[in-house]
Amino acid sequence: MAGNLYVVAAPSGAGKTTLVRLLLEHEPAVRLSISTTTRAPRPGEADGREYHFVDAAAFRAMIDRHDFLEWAEVHGNFYGTSQKWIAEQLAAGADVLLEIDWQGAQQVRAQFPQAIGVFVLPPSMEELARRLSERGTDSNEVVARRLAAAQAEMRHVGEFDYAIINDRLEQALEELRAVVRASRLRLAAQRARHAVLFARLT
Repeated sequence: MAGNLYVVAAPSGAGKTTLVRLLLEHEPAVRLSISTTTRAPRPGEADGREYHFVDAAAFRAMIDRHDFLEWAEVHGNFYGTSQKWIAEQLAAGADVLLEIDWQGAQQVRAQFPQAIGVFVLPPSMEELARRLSERGTDSNEVVARRLAAAQAEMRHVGEFDYAIINDRLEQALEELRAVVRASRLRLAAQRARHAVLFARLT
């Protein structure tokens, strides 16, 4: 595998999506895997850009065909990652980022133990509650459910290689970029990317 596989997870409201979007702007060599979901599109979202939107029947058919590297049910909706696309990108030497939850991360690690896991944490539960409420897209009941789920999700932070506390977005972005830059310099990654050079030099 010539490319690096990054797995970025976080509880809802921790700022993962914004952080990943900014990372992709600053690190254009990293390619985002577009997940398939049964969730309805939010205002401004487009099919094939934020997600591949499908109905539950189509999603189950994809599970039966083993199309997914990982899939999970989150807050009543299904999310999955294309196995074929990931394998093709990594084999071609591209760095790929998966923006998924901890359940998906466990499935990915089972097949790609060398995947680099990053967990994004909020600075406090109070701040997480504020961010979820200010979205204005969910009812109070949904926000309360997401907060309860967040506490359970954050107990899995120990399964990841890196933890980033998203208090100041600029600092969190620099920390995430540092993970990407450093991982590219690991010996195994350098050997895979520059096989001919290593053969000549060593």
